[in-house]
Amino acid sequence: MAVPAIHCKTCANQNCLIKKNIELDSIQEFMEDRSTIVCKSGQQFVMEGAPTNGLFFMNKGKAKVLKTGIYGKEQILRFVTNGEIIGHRGFGIREKYSIGAVALEDSILCNFTDKTLKLMLKKIPELTYDLMLFYAYELNKTESKVKAIAQMTVREKVIDALLYINRKFGTNHKGLLDLKLSRKEIAGFAGTTDEQVTRTISALKKENLIFAIGKRIGIVDVEQLRNEISEHNYFLNS
Repeated sequence: MAVPAIHCKTCANQNCLIKKNIELDSIQEFMEDRSTIVCKSGQQFVMEGAPTNGLFFMNKGKAKVLKTGIYGKEQILRFVTNGEIIGHRGFGIREKYSIGAVALEDSILCNFTDKTLKLMLKKIPELTYDLMLFYAYELNKTESKVKAIAQMTVREKVIDALLYINRKFGTNHKGLLDLKLSRKEIAGFAGTTDEQVTRTISALKKENLIFAIGKRIGIVDVEQLRNEISEHNYFLNS
């Protein structure tokens, strides 16, 4: 897979922090310091415990961000799509990444090193402000998730995971969630076991709330699933 020519000015990712500030004259001198990384599906591009190498911005593709739990079990912290940041938890405060990241499909990423980013943040207050807001939002979301997940049943955790994937990635022409995940990966994100995910999905299928074609899942009744977890008031619209 050849490395494509990417230019921030023509990038379609309007939510990217760099793209949002690309018209500023002060940011132009740093554009040559950006590197492009191409990953195949299943390729790990951030290694947990490896030395930090700045921030990654997803130009095109999908990835999972994860941590290794007890007995080597994979815990998926979040999924990433176009324009989103990976590696921000290690930027500026750590010498090693506390997370790993794996491409879920063929993906293209942009990377700015720690050194370049620190210079950018010192020189471009608009970028610094946007990054500060991003960190505040991520912290608030993480705290809300920890509270909600602690109070959810297994069924609610699986429903929450499916609704999150539906919100974030939408559906394809067949009405299936536009992200192919194994039952193990759903369990790793929902904070439960493969067996519990399989049982819950079977129950939801019997109740005609979801359907499946192969490994892919589609949601029949989004509103009914939302109602099941509405009492937790956990980022239902995010």
